Amino acid sequence: MTAGRYHLTLITDGRPLMHGWWASEKTARRKFAAWVGENGDRPGARVTLTDEETGAVLTEWPDPR
Repeated sequence: MTAGRYHLTLITDGRPLMHGWWASEKTARRKFAAWVGENGDRPGARVTLTDEETGAVLTEWPDPR
């Protein structure tokens, strides 16, 4: 079994805490929202959704802009 195209990462205080891979972008975006809601209050939390096929960051929280 291969990992999905959409990779979700939760980093806290600069260290990876959780990773997940999904084949469906819709599912990955739903998980992204859930991870932000469940972990957004952790010190230094950053959640990133990346398209592993293109290397593009699709969204991240908090928004760096």
